[in-house]
Amino acid sequence: QVREWKDEGSRRYMCTGRPGWLTVSLRVGKYKKVHKNIMINLMDVLEVDSERQVVRVEPLVTMGQLTAYLNPMGWTIPVVPELDDLTVGGLIMGTGIESSSHIYGLFQHTCVAYELVLADGSLVRCTPTENSDLFYAVPWSCGTLGFLVAAEIKMIPAKKYVKIHYKPVRGLQNICEKFTEESKKKENNFVEGLVYSLDEAVIMTGVLTDEAEQSKINRIGNYYKPWFFKHVEKYLKADRTGIEYIPSRHYYHRHTRSIFWELQDIIPFGNNPVFRYLFGWMVPPKISLLKLTQGEAIRKLYEQHHVVQDMLVPMKSLEKSIQTFHVDLNVYPLWLCPFILPNNPGMVHPKGNEAELYVDIGAYGEPKRKQFEARASMRQMEKFVRSVHGFQMLYADCYMTREEFWDMFDGSLYHKLREQMNCKDAFPEVYDKICKAARH
Repeated sequence: QVREWKDEGSRRYMCTGRPGWLTVSLRVGKYKKVHKNIMINLMDVLEVDSERQVVRVEPLVTMGQLTAYLNPMGWTIPVVPELDDLTVGGLIMGTGIESSSHIYGLFQHTCVAYELVLADGSLVRCTPTENSDLFYAVPWSCGTLGFLVAAEIKMIPAKKYVKIHYKPVRGLQNICEKFTEESKKKENNFVEGLVYSLDEAVIMTGVLTDEAEQSKINRIGNYYKPWFFKHVEKYLKADRTGIEYIPSRHYYHRHTRSIFWELQDIIPFGNNPVFRYLFGWMVPPKISLLKLTQGEAIRKLYEQHHVVQDMLVPMKSLEKSIQTFHVDLNVYPLWLCPFILPNNPGMVHPKGNEAELYVDIGAYGEPKRKQFEARASMRQMEKFVRSVHGFQMLYADCYMTREEFWDMFDGSLYHKLREQMNCKDAFPEVYDKICKAARH
C-alpha cells in the first residue's frame, strides 16, 4: 500500500486506516477523512520466546488478548495498561502506564524491538543497538515516522495472585509523602493511589504471589462485584487498612469494568447491587460503541463539560500538582500512578542526566470548578505541567500552540529523523495530528 502511494505520486499524507471511533482515545481524528488510509489488519501474537523472555506481537494485539494468551503459559508482561481494548501499537506510538511502572517505566521501556514500514516502503527493525535513533524516536510519535508492524516486548513470570494492601491516608502532605515512599520501594510490585478529595486518599501496594489465604481472596473482576474504586473507598470511609488477594488477571484489569470511574457518568445507577446482579455482565460498553453512536451535540458537550487527562509530572512536584488540579478542575477521584522515567533519547525524558521518579495524575470526569471552561482551564493546566518539566499524554485534548508543544517535548531527535527519512511529505507532524489548535 505504501509503495502504491509512492507510485501514485505521494500526494497526500498517510495514516492508518483504522476508523477513529475504534480507538480508545475520546478524540475522533478528523484527518482520517483527508489522508490516504493504509489498512493494517495485523492482530496476532506472533511468537513467545521463553529463552529470551520476549513476546513478538502485531500492533493491533490488545492487552486483554495478550494477557489471556500469556497467563496460561505462565507469563505476563511487566507493564499491563489497564483497559482491555488498548492496543500494543497505541501504547507504543502514544504511551502506556500501569501500577508496576515505578519499577519498569512506561510501556515503551519494556519493548526491546520495533519493526516498521517507512515512507519509502522499506521494512526496518530497530533496537537500542540497531537503528537506535529510530528506536528511541518511535514512542510518542503517533505514527508520524512510519507504520508499526510488529514489536518485541519483555516477559516476566506470571503469578496467580496480587496480595494488595489498602491504606487510607489523610492530609495532602501525608498523602504525598506516603505515596513517594512506597513508590521508591522495589519490593512493591505495584503502587497506586486513589485521591478522593484534596486531603483524603487510599494508597495501595501489591505483591505478586502464588499463595493466598482463602478467606481473603476477592475476585473483583466478576461482573456482580462492586466497581473497584467504590470498593477501595470503603476502606477510606471505615478508616481502616486491609489486605486482599486478587487473581492477577482481575487485578490487571481492575478499572476496566467501570472504565476507571467514567461509567458513573454514563450509567449513574451502574454500581447499584440490583443492577450489577441483573445486568453487570453487560458492562462496560465498548468505548468504540459509545463513540460510534455519539452524536455531534453530545461530543461537544463532553468536550466542554468533561475532562479525560493524564499529566505526567516529577514526583517532587506531586503536592503542588494535586493543588493545581484541585483549583483548575476539581475532579475526583484522581488516579496516581508512579513511574521511573529513564534518561533515554526521544521526546520524553527527565530534565537531568539520570532516571527520575515521575507520577501520572489521571483526571477523568466532570469538573466541579464553577468557572470551568475547557480551553482556558486546560491551557492553564498545560502551562503548569510545562513549568515543572512534566508531560501531557497525547491521547487527550491538547490546547497548546506549536511552540508550547515543543517546549514540553524534546523534538530534536524526532525532527532530525523526519528530515532524514523523508517523512515530511508522507506523515503530518505529531503536533498537527493531535493538537486542537492545529485541527480547527
